[in-house]
Amino acid sequence: MYRLRELERKDLNIINKWRNDAELIEKLGAPFRFINLDVDVSWYENYMHNRGKVIRCAIVSVDDDEILGLISLTTIDSINQSAELHIMIGNKKNQNQGIGSLAIKKILQHAFLNMNLHRVELTVLSDNDRARHVYEKCGFKKEGIKRKSNFKNGVFVDTYFYAILKEDFLVNADKMSTWGGHRYSYYYTKHSEAA
Repeated sequence: MYRLRELERKDLNIINKWRNDAELIEKLGAPFRFINLDVDVSWYENYMHNRGKVIRCAIVSVDDDEILGLISLTTIDSINQSAELHIMIGNKKNQNQGIGSLAIKKILQHAFLNMNLHRVELTVLSDNDRARHVYEKCGFKKEGIKRKSNFKNGVFVDTYFYAILKEDFLVNADKMSTWGGHRYSYYYTKHSEAA
């Protein structure tokens, strides 16, 4: 079993290893850079000073609190009730295990039911088929393409824009009846009737 918890300073050594893994970063929108631990400490401290605009969670094992990945909501906009989603599953052994899907569903639950956001969006490289499949399975819809926008391994690749709205999340959650052990149909039905 897995859960989300807020990122902690103790996670930084492992995160720094992930961020220095060129093969892992190759599938993400950010360019590969050599990053020393001091840079990640500054990144963490910046997060701690800006918690109103960013939520950074570690995806951890329930049994031993081992960090398996990161998931974040950034650029939180309270006027437009929106945020950007970012996710990374660190070790290859933890990929393709359903960890990413569970983490996305949990952070969307938090975004829509606790933070009262209306929209969560993300970008993904066009050649990251596995990530696109997970996003679509979680209810995200492709909204557009930014052609040849990211330079990766000597070539430019397209970036796809995806988003999910609160009502889409609630409908999908209702269809599935449970996501991550949480039942949503009561919430959706009661609040839909009130509208």
